[in-house]
Amino acid sequence: MNRPTPSRRIAALLSTVALLSGCASISPATQSETLASASQSLPPIPPGWTSARERIGDVNVGWIEEFDDPLLTQLVNEALLSNRNLRAAAANVRRSWALARQAASPLLPSISGSGSAQRNEPFENGGSSTFSVGLQLDYEIDIWNRIEAGEQAAVESAQSAEANYLFSQYSIAAAVAQNYFLVIESDGQIDVAQSIVDALIEIRRIVRLRYQYGFASAYDVSLAESDLASAEDTLETAKNGKLEALRALETLIGRYPAGTLQSPRILPSTPGLPGAGLPSELLQRRPDIIAAERGIAAAINSRKVSEAAKLPSLGLSSTLGGASGELKNILDPANIVWTLAGNLLAPIFDGGARDAQVDASEADVDAAVAIYADTALNAFAEVESALDRGVSLRARRLALEKGAEETTNALRLSLLQYKEGEIDLIDVLSIQQRVFGAQSNLLSLKRAQLNQYLEISLALGGDWKTISQE
Repeated sequence: MNRPTPSRRIAALLSTVALLSGCASISPATQSETLASASQSLPPIPPGWTSARERIGDVNVGWIEEFDDPLLTQLVNEALLSNRNLRAAAANVRRSWALARQAASPLLPSISGSGSAQRNEPFENGGSSTFSVGLQLDYEIDIWNRIEAGEQAAVESAQSAEANYLFSQYSIAAAVAQNYFLVIESDGQIDVAQSIVDALIEIRRIVRLRYQYGFASAYDVSLAESDLASAEDTLETAKNGKLEALRALETLIGRYPAGTLQSPRILPSTPGLPGAGLPSELLQRRPDIIAAERGIAAAINSRKVSEAAKLPSLGLSSTLGGASGELKNILDPANIVWTLAGNLLAPIFDGGARDAQVDASEADVDAAVAIYADTALNAFAEVESALDRGVSLRARRLALEKGAEETTNALRLSLLQYKEGEIDLIDVLSIQQRVFGAQSNLLSLKRAQLNQYLEISLALGGDWKTISQE
């Protein structure tokens, strides 16, 4: 009987591999498969934004630089470098890509080396030594694309983490700008509150004087005192609000929250409104939606890994080594042995563990699809609400500016009447309170418009300068 030669054994082994590979029916998820799962989870998307159909156009880029404020740009860059939450997100990105490299490693053979030396010393006869050295190669043939699908799942998880990190950068930039504007507005509100206190102090003086001469009652004095106390409380609240805003801003940019950061005293002008693009474009532009889509892809490929785990696995193992009683002869060709083996492992009974893993993976896919739909719908709602808010704020500003203009005219007329002796100073000061109130409302509205610009830019997912934490 003829024994098969090594070359024939290898050929037979390779034929088995080819046969099993031809039966492979599991392949990594394609982008079209992922997008199909994602799109099916959404309701019909309108061709334009319902809140602003006229604002179809390119989405703005560089939206922080649009404020033309070097200090703001500096603070945002400082936050992107020093914010602790961003550092944690950057570390998560690095970890995700490291896991992706780890998941890809089984696609290549693993090679390990060994060496040993042994000495035997019997009690009566002479001793002997044995030296050995060897190399071992192990390789799992990915006949069902299980390893490749696992690698793809890890890569897609890393891409999801990277997209979330990018959106975190956008969010931190917007948060820094919002707190920065709050600090500036707080300064203005402090000035207005101080002016109100000064005016009420004068009103109290006049009321007290009139009370002394019998032209005012004790009720009038108490009312003047009450108004002044309330205004002083408002002033202290404004001062404390500025300190809180300063500390929040300093914390965001990674500084100690000492409340000492210097800022301008005048709010910048609101940049022109950006184009809103199309709702369908938001799905490919906004980083958190992209992250959710990558999450679906990762879940689908993880499910494929679970399905492939139910099928047989085939591995190759090869060793090359030598052994000798003398170290100098260890690499002598006569002492070297080479082996090649194939291992076929098929699951027979595991108590339903693999089926349960497939079911769990299916649930992960359903969860990822639901998360995607929720993320996308929330993004649509944020854009629609921000567009509506912009329209409302513009209308409110027109009304407030009209009101401020009228109260200023009333104050001018009251001063003329006061000079003619037609009204008392207390009447003039009362009208002045309305002027201060209008100034306060306009300050708040200007900041609200700046925040709305940030909100719509962030909601649209417009590109912006980012600093890599890698």
